[in-house]
Amino acid sequence: MTKPYGVLLVSGMMTHQENYADFFATDPRCKLIAVTDEPDIPVRRYELNRRFAEERGLPYIEDIDVALSRDDVNIVSICAEHERRGRVAVKCAKAGKHLYLDKPMTCSISDADSVVSAVESVGVKSQVFSFVHQSWAKSAKESLKSGAVGELIAIHCDVMFAKGYAGDSPLGKPRKQDPYPKRFTFIDSKRELRATGVYSVGLIRWLTESEIKTVFCLTENYFFEEHKRNDVEDFGLLAMTLENDVIATVSAGRIGYTSHPSHGPMRVHLVGTKGLMTFDAGRPRVEVWTSEPPWTPPKINPEDPMGFWNSTYKGARPKGTWIPIKAKNRHSNDVGYFIDCIENDTESEVSAKDGAAQVEALMAGYISASKNSVISLPIPRNIKEV
Repeated sequence: MTKPYGVLLVSGMMTHQENYADFFATDPRCKLIAVTDEPDIPVRRYELNRRFAEERGLPYIEDIDVALSRDDVNIVSICAEHERRGRVAVKCAKAGKHLYLDKPMTCSISDADSVVSAVESVGVKSQVFSFVHQSWAKSAKESLKSGAVGELIAIHCDVMFAKGYAGDSPLGKPRKQDPYPKRFTFIDSKRELRATGVYSVGLIRWLTESEIKTVFCLTENYFFEEHKRNDVEDFGLLAMTLENDVIATVSAGRIGYTSHPSHGPMRVHLVGTKGLMTFDAGRPRVEVWTSEPPWTPPKINPEDPMGFWNSTYKGARPKGTWIPIKAKNRHSNDVGYFIDCIENDTESEVSAKDGAAQVEALMAGYISASKNSVISLPIPRNIKEV
């Protein structure tokens, strides 16, 4: 494999590909080759893919099998809808391409197992997008390794996104969680335990280097009528025990544009025998106070009423109260680290195998929330996900 490494983009606009494509395009070791997808996708997805390809000046290949047959494709960035993501990833791995996977990797444990099996049988590299290469997460890892907190007793992680227009979500009758949800793709909402909680689950496994033994979960609707209407949670809590007997907890969700002066709470708390340490994506920061009018949310775009995607809110005024002071280096770029893994023939710290463990913990969370009981991992593979 010679440089530049050719990158194929599966799915385009109104997915996280809007970000990943930029990451690959700015790495001098990579070259974007084309946008592609399965040939029988819905018309809306087809049009979004074509628009994305046109804006990037890339060809759109309508049949992914044709795109994967190209010799100049080395890496595939996969952002297909969640329900299709597993089979697309398996197809790409079997074609001998390295996989850069949107999070969460799949929406079922069986699909996650299939991706891991395909990656390992072919021997390609894989990575699931995560926060582990951001400076605040790396500082937490360094503190754990140095023993600064002592022996770890407990860990808590908050990841909540301050996006969306908070409305009415009546609390009356408690929401009943489906133990085996099948639909994950909506225009106006996401299953936030999974979509947001995946960051925290990934961080906890990476920080502790320990597998999850048990999961207890609660899911609910608090902020958004859209989530209520689609019967998906806007907020979730996970309590987990790890193999090393550390207690881990997670709060995850979407909390509305005006709930936070920046993108939302993103932090990890370490509790050890020597004390407590907190690592926060919003610190260190400069806090700015001016006489300019207060920030207000952008006008609602009906194509993306929650503000999920950059492309639908181009030109929107950014929040300016908090200006984080970030340590800048290439490895804060998740894609840059993945290219290093390919070049050095090393496994990623968040490979498909790790992505599968994240999926299992989150799907166990839904089972737990539906039964109001603790679920032990691993989930028996003879249980049918229905």
